[in-house]
Amino acid sequence: MPDTGVIHDIGYQRYEGPRLGRGYAARSLYVHGVRSAYGLGRSPWAKVLPMAVLAFASLASLILVVVNTQLPTQVIDYVGIASTFTYAATVFVAVVAPELVSVDLRSNLLQLYLSRPLRKSDYALTKLASLATATFLLFAIPMLIMFLGMAFNTDSGIGGVFDELGGFAQGLIAAAIHAALLSALGLPLASLTGRRVFASGMIIALFLLTAPISGALQAFGNGSLEYLGGLLDPSSLLNGVDQWLFGPGIGLVQTGDYGAVYALVAAALTALGTFLLVLRYKKVKS
Repeated sequence: MPDTGVIHDIGYQRYEGPRLGRGYAARSLYVHGVRSAYGLGRSPWAKVLPMAVLAFASLASLILVVVNTQLPTQVIDYVGIASTFTYAATVFVAVVAPELVSVDLRSNLLQLYLSRPLRKSDYALTKLASLATATFLLFAIPMLIMFLGMAFNTDSGIGGVFDELGGFAQGLIAAAIHAALLSALGLPLASLTGRRVFASGMIIALFLLTAPISGALQAFGNGSLEYLGGLLDPSSLLNGVDQWLFGPGIGLVQTGDYGAVYALVAAALTALGTFLLVLRYKKVKS
């Protein structure tokens, strides 16, 4: 029987536009991740918790402006905001991290992302950068509110404004350190499951279980153990780094002569978390 198949030209044309490539895909994924962290472009319910945490932090910053301007010395400075808001940032990371990665795992969207020039390591690092940026903004926006309030109420003229600017810069450095470590700890845990509830539970458990152990070591430990107990709790660890870099400030933990150890452990955990996240996605089937 003769072959009677016919190829019909229905007008499909070859794409001849620009090939934006891997970098554009990573940037687009990054912007989408930051927007998703605050529920932008999603349902109203997705905005409630992240926006509520940001609103709470901003309101607390406004209150601090009023209190600080009424007293001869500041109650809490910019670095102090980073230290005290770490607990709120932990809740933020526990909610947002699963939204960034767990949903993609459960719905098999990762395979769709990787059908483009994006590599698995690009996906992992871009998601980490999105979470770190969103967490950084959670610290930076209240700091900016405090800076504007203090700068407009200074009695020292332009010199007072520059003093506030210097403190603001220190606060932003502390915020970047806090955001990097919290994100590097939270996102690898969230990437282990496609269930958002389980992912959030694992992240919260990390902080809830380490805090009392760290507190007990600091309260009842002797010698070096008293000063090194804060290494076990991410919040205490970050406060120790703040004290080592910027001075005593809010002493939530006693570091003694081990401030540099706190900084080294924080850097090592950030690097380890990033490595484990990339390793996790290298094992994901695409």
